[in-house]
Amino acid sequence: MKLSPMHYYRLWQEPWRKVFWTAFYKFRRENGEAKRMDLSFLSADDTVFDFGGFKGEWALHAFNHNGPTVHVFEPHPTFASQIENRFANNPKIITHALALGTADGTLDLSDDGDASSALTTRENAVSGRVQKAATFLAKMASPVALAKLNIEGGEYDLLPALDQADWLKNIKKLQIQFHLYSEADIAARNAIRRTLSKTHTCDWEYPFVWEQWTLT
Repeated sequence: MKLSPMHYYRLWQEPWRKVFWTAFYKFRRENGEAKRMDLSFLSADDTVFDFGGFKGEWALHAFNHNGPTVHVFEPHPTFASQIENRFANNPKIITHALALGTADGTLDLSDDGDASSALTTRENAVSGRVQKAATFLAKMASPVALAKLNIEGGEYDLLPALDQADWLKNIKKLQIQFHLYSEADIAARNAIRRTLSKTHTCDWEYPFVWEQWTLT
């Protein structure tokens, strides 16, 4: 992928975006996607959290690695319904039509496929449910072998919520895609990484592309 003239113009106007593009090209050079998708460490007795299920492709990929139980969190009502129907005959892939966050509430989601986000709402927005993480997780067994977060900016609420619920220590591995919508997201990511470093070690990182953390 080459940068288009539009991207060069945006980099000139917003040089803080360079951190993403530098990481993106490194991710591709080093075949980071294969690294991210290697889930051979999972077992049938494991529990996996998939935050941002979209169509359930990653949930199925995780399940196909020795059959762990996969909890899929998807607040977009259309996507959640599709995931639930897709795995209706698989009791080990469980759909939760909600997002977890710091407080109960609702969020307006843009209706843009795998880029649907509460941070980029448009006129065709749909409403999704948010449940306080501490309340929901009080009902969940731990530990969790892996949590994948690809929630289009929602990570800046969810990860602090997991910390507030004292639940980070219950997650053995996290794969996180931080999103870069504004320059302030750089500081927000750094603050969350400082929190994560209290319980986890960063295995590898491609800033604002993907990174993985393992419980220390």
